[in-house]
Amino acid sequence: MDARGIISQLRSGQTPSDDALTWFAQGLANGAVSDAQAGAFAMAVCLQGLTVEGRRTLTLAMRDTGDVLAWDLDGPVLDKHSTGGVGDCVSLLLAPALAACGAYVPMISGRGLGHTGGTLDKLEAISGVSTSVSEDHLRQIVRDAGCAIVGATAQIAPADKRLYSVRDVTATVDSLDLITASILSKKLAASPDALVLDVKIGSGAFMKTADQARALAVSLCETANAAGCRTAALITDMNQPLAPALGNALEVAEVMRVLTGGPAAMSTGGPLAEITVALGAEILVQGRLAPDTVAGREMIEAALSDGRAAERFERMIAHMGGPEDFAARWQDHLPGAEVVRDVPAQETGYVAAMNGEALGLAVVSLGGGRMVEGDQIHPGVGISDLVRLGDLVDKGAPLARIHADSEAAADVAETAVRAAIGIADAAPERPSLVHERIS
Repeated sequence: MDARGIISQLRSGQTPSDDALTWFAQGLANGAVSDAQAGAFAMAVCLQGLTVEGRRTLTLAMRDTGDVLAWDLDGPVLDKHSTGGVGDCVSLLLAPALAACGAYVPMISGRGLGHTGGTLDKLEAISGVSTSVSEDHLRQIVRDAGCAIVGATAQIAPADKRLYSVRDVTATVDSLDLITASILSKKLAASPDALVLDVKIGSGAFMKTADQARALAVSLCETANAAGCRTAALITDMNQPLAPALGNALEVAEVMRVLTGGPAAMSTGGPLAEITVALGAEILVQGRLAPDTVAGREMIEAALSDGRAAERFERMIAHMGGPEDFAARWQDHLPGAEVVRDVPAQETGYVAAMNGEALGLAVVSLGGGRMVEGDQIHPGVGISDLVRLGDLVDKGAPLARIHADSEAAADVAETAVRAAIGIADAAPERPSLVHERIS
């Protein structure tokens, strides 16, 4: 095989053979392909695209450059992936709820990216928790707790790590084919029986339009199903943060309010609980634990409200180095911030618009995310008690509460929050949480 020949084929609009794509993926992992060739490959795919079959082949070839887990369990292995949003802590609710319903959930997650928070960063806001575990430890957690939310090891899809770093500096991150291969090469390495995808759309999402979100959802579903993993996607709204809090410890607190709030949490949990139930119902059907989404919704709601999901979450946290009494005393095990202040509204009116990306970047500027790779996360900072679209607010009433490490940082965040929230005389139409289902 010759990298130059493969790149030439792609450049002319041809999809290389399965053997050629497999060879190139292996070359990314073992160094046989140079950085220049990897960049040329990424640009050719970005400009010309792959066929559905070519995308599937590249995805599986990248998966197979590293470890592929195998399971021997008495229930289905299920997983979920979100394309990223603001205040999106669904994984922390969904994984233990699915475990309480009889599934096993080895969820390989990531850290913050751009304006979006990272699931691993949120978990590590809990005292003592480490999301870096060995494969043997992962298996132990999954067997005992039913769920494990951990980081990928260096042995998971190493071709993707190499190609992603090249894409980041060659303006090829937005290729639909490469996004699909990147996401699914890691997800399929965990060998799930079924997968549900949460494809976000709106101001706080990477996909801003319905066409973009639908194209990605279709690409992911086609590829995963062609690879033998039963998969469906929900396109969900991200025109405002999903939870009323943004920031690592603050989002964990919202999760625990739902997990420990009893039956009332299903009505007070708002969009966070609603999306969790919708995604959970979908994956329970795909995993053949529920006959339909109506039954699936009832199963997830029961697991969240009767304490079984909280018990699974606590068990997982203890296995990962966290406190054994987290469900009962979670407030004692989450860090706070030095400065806490409200952002009062400067006029009376309805919350008519919210720039989720700007709010996410405000949290990053507070230290809740990374400006550059290697930045230290401040787990206690962020924004809480955020108003929702359509709320009527009086002048002087709080729009949000800022949690910062200094008055100066709080000043910057307050300015950003005011700029991100639009107030109008008339109430807007509240967007539907679930826009569309793709299978």
